[in-house]
Amino acid sequence: MKLNLLLYLLQERYSTMKIDRLIGIITILQQNKKVTAPYLAKKFEVSRRTINRDIEDICRAGIPIVTRQGKGGGISIMDGFNLDTTVFTTEELQAIFVGLKSIDSVSHTSHAERLATKIAGKDSVIPLSDNILIDLSSYYKDSLAEKIELLKKAISQKRLVSFHYYYNKGEADKLIEPYLIMFKWSSWYILGFCTERQDFRMYKLNRLWNLHVTETVFVPREIPEQITDFDSRFPDNYVITAIFDSSEKYRLIEEYGTGCYTETEDGRLLFKCGFTNIEVMISWLLGFGDKVEVIEPKEIREQIKRIVQNMFDKYK
Repeated sequence: MKLNLLLYLLQERYSTMKIDRLIGIITILQQNKKVTAPYLAKKFEVSRRTINRDIEDICRAGIPIVTRQGKGGGISIMDGFNLDTTVFTTEELQAIFVGLKSIDSVSHTSHAERLATKIAGKDSVIPLSDNILIDLSSYYKDSLAEKIELLKKAISQKRLVSFHYYYNKGEADKLIEPYLIMFKWSSWYILGFCTERQDFRMYKLNRLWNLHVTETVFVPREIPEQITDFDSRFPDNYVITAIFDSSEKYRLIEEYGTGCYTETEDGRLLFKCGFTNIEVMISWLLGFGDKVEVIEPKEIREQIKRIVQNMFDKYK
C-alpha cells in the first residue's frame, strides 16, 4: 500500500521538528518488527506522552499501528501491512532531505542531519543525493533566521506578534495574529491577521524589524481559501509591450523564460507581459536603463518619461 504521507503531514501544518520526528518513527517501525515507547522517547529526546501523540498522528495518516502492553509488548506496524515496500523510497527520502536542508539554510537548525542519524543510526547509511543544494537564505541571513524562529514559536503558541514595518507608503507599528510563514516571489513572508485592519495581510520579513512575541494568546481563525490562492489574489492587471535591446536577452530569459519575447527583424526583442503592481513594473523597467523602450500602454510610457526627466534635472 502506497501512502502520500508527506502530503498528509504538510496538510496538517505540523512543525518541521514534528514532521522529521514522525518520518523518523515511521522509518524505524519499517526497519524493526517492534520497538518500545521508551526507546523512541530516548532516541528522539522527547517524553513518552509526546511519542504516544505521535503514534496517534501516524494512525490518522493511515498507517495501522499496533501497541501491546506488558512483557514482550511494544509498538509495531500491523502484520501484513506494506510488507513488500517501505513507506519512503530512496527518491522520496532524498526529496524530503533536500527540503529539510533548504529550511536549515535559513534557520539555526540541522533537521536534515539529525533526521538522517535517527533514521539510519550509526552503522547504517542513507543514500542521499548531494547534487541538489537549495539555499533560501539572504543577505540578512542572521536576522532572518531569528525572525523565522520567533514566528514559528508564536504560531505554535498562538500568540500575537508586534513589529515595526516599512512599506512604500511609509512605516507603521503592526500587531498581528501569525498563521503561515512562506517563501514566495523569491522572498520570505508572514501571513497574518492584522488587528488594526481586521483582515489578512502578507508582510515581507526583510521589511519588518523589532519583532516581539507578546504574551497575548489569540483564538485561531480559519484562513479563507482565496487568501492563499495567490494567482487569483494578485492578478496581472497591468500589461505592457516593450522593445528590448538584444543584449538583455539573458535577463528576460532568466526571469520569464525563452517564450517571453519574439525577435524583430532588426534583432531586438518584443516583450509583452502582465504585472500585479505598477510601481514594481516601472522600477523593473528602469533597471534596464536605455536598453528598453515601452511601446504601450501610453500612460506607463508617459510616467517613465516624467521619472527620467526628473532624474535628468537632478544631474544638470
